[in-house]
Amino acid sequence: MHFIVHCLDHEDALQRRLSNYEAHKEYLSKAKVRSVISGPLVSDDGQTMIGSCFLLEAESKEDVIDFNRNDPFNAAGVWRQVDIHAFLKRVDNRS
Repeated sequence: MHFIVHCLDHEDALQRRLSNYEAHKEYLSKAKVRSVISGPLVSDDGQTMIGSCFLLEAESKEDVIDFNRNDPFNAAGVWRQVDIHAFLKRVDNRS
């Protein structure tokens, strides 16, 4: 099953985000849930990181909640809001 995880940063979180980036990447590489695609959300300037977005593959929403709870960014207090929703893929017109 697929899930979208949409996370918004605290306004003062940039330094915490940068300080925990390597631990976050390492965590993603070894997580039980599989990351289909993920990356930072950015402001309209195209550079300033303001959050994170994940498209994950997992057995259950509980697995995704656990994944998010244990992410180093969450432990460091980077995110002020996290929304998790099941996702049904309907169209992929890249090919």
